[in-house]
Amino acid sequence: MKWIFNQAQKIFSECFKLLNARLFDIGDKSFSLGLIFQLILLILIVFLISRAFSVWLKHRLLIRMGFDRGSREAIAAVISYSLTALGCLIVLQSVGINFSSIAVLAGVLGIGLGFSLQNLASNFISGLTLLFERPIKVGDFIEVDDLLGTVENISIRSTIVRTIDGVFVIVPNIRFVENNIINWSYRDPKCCIHIPVGVDYGTDPILVTEALLAAARMESSVLSYPSPKVWFKGFAESDLKFELLVWIDQPHESDPIKSALHFRIEHEFRHRGISIPFPQRNLYIRNIDELGALFNKSNPDEATNGKMPAQHPTPAPPTNSSPKSPNNWTLRDLLRRVTYFEQCSDLELRQLIEYGYRQLFPSGQVVCQENGPGESFYIILTGSVEVFSQKIGKYIATLHEGEFFGEMSLLMGTPRSASVRTLEDSILFVVERHDLQKLLVGHPGLADQLAQKLSERQQALRNLGLLPEGSSEETPFIWVRKRLQTLFGI
Repeated sequence: MKWIFNQAQKIFSECFKLLNARLFDIGDKSFSLGLIFQLILLILIVFLISRAFSVWLKHRLLIRMGFDRGSREAIAAVISYSLTALGCLIVLQSVGINFSSIAVLAGVLGIGLGFSLQNLASNFISGLTLLFERPIKVGDFIEVDDLLGTVENISIRSTIVRTIDGVFVIVPNIRFVENNIINWSYRDPKCCIHIPVGVDYGTDPILVTEALLAAARMESSVLSYPSPKVWFKGFAESDLKFELLVWIDQPHESDPIKSALHFRIEHEFRHRGISIPFPQRNLYIRNIDELGALFNKSNPDEATNGKMPAQHPTPAPPTNSSPKSPNNWTLRDLLRRVTYFEQCSDLELRQLIEYGYRQLFPSGQVVCQENGPGESFYIILTGSVEVFSQKIGKYIATLHEGEFFGEMSLLMGTPRSASVRTLEDSILFVVERHDLQKLLVGHPGLADQLAQKLSERQQALRNLGLLPEGSSEETPFIWVRKRLQTLFGI
């Protein structure tokens, strides 16, 4: 037993000598195997402590302080790297290493590593640039080269991007510094997506505008402001080119939103009888006479005096000339039924359709309140509403599909004279004051038409207390025109 103890003591003694044996000198400090193990252990502890502090800072403190995800990641990364570097310096100084004595060696090694690991150094500097300048941050939806995805992590050497398909791609940081980057989430996440469509020649452009805007406003992911727009892009070989512009605030969902819009556009086109044409080519046969003779020889029973058999045109299907029902009226038809817009051109109505929007009001909901501000007018697309006076507790009227209300209060800037409540689930077309103002600014002549129509309703104006009784130096038309100019700034 004593022999075994002596042998173990001898082994430990040899191991101790081995660990403390001098391997090399750097400056005035001798390095042994034990000192190297000690340095590695201490640096590992420093790394774990800085990592734990960074995680606590990112998931606890910074969240409570209200920082967004990208800011939390950047702050935590910078603090983690700073603590690690500071801890390593403290550890090296604690074991007695003099930095001034190894400055020359560090410079030589730095030059050698710079040449041999220049790509790694470039990525390192690029990583610091991304963390401090923050052109991109964690959570941003970006596009670099052909890669499209969300930034999941930014480290010193590389950045992890998660694509739309859920694939994680490790991208060297230098690519974000040297290449052009599209950051869809930079400052404002709102972005515009374009949906090109083509329709048959002869299709009414206003009908196409209505269909595209209806499809856009039915999609919940599309923002109501900025409002959707329709551009007439041009005339192609076989179709009229249109483009629907919609704004979204979820750029990473752009492809699913485009798909949903395509489904809705196809439904609206089919519902309104709008056709998307196939590419067309016309074939001209130069030797038609020779072909006819050849056809007559092969079909002698059908030949008539050496001529091709007569082709009888197919009778066209009878057209239905019955008037449209309210359910089949377009927005242009409905707007033309509003007295003030019946003289508008198709272009003016198209803009008004583009500015307005559809809104669903559940049954029993109050659309506008008596004595409330007149900020919009409404056209009933589906359903019905009840007009009543809360002040005197009296029922006034019931309005159905195709009828409108609220235009007088909007145009004259007066409070609502009555309240309106839906009797069933109803879809209303809404035109707000600022939208009508855009139209009047772009078409000053329309203001004269509105003033003319309003001046013809002198009794209604007097009932609202707007037009004074008796004689006046100004005609009703001039008075109304000035009021429109004041209200809408035209």
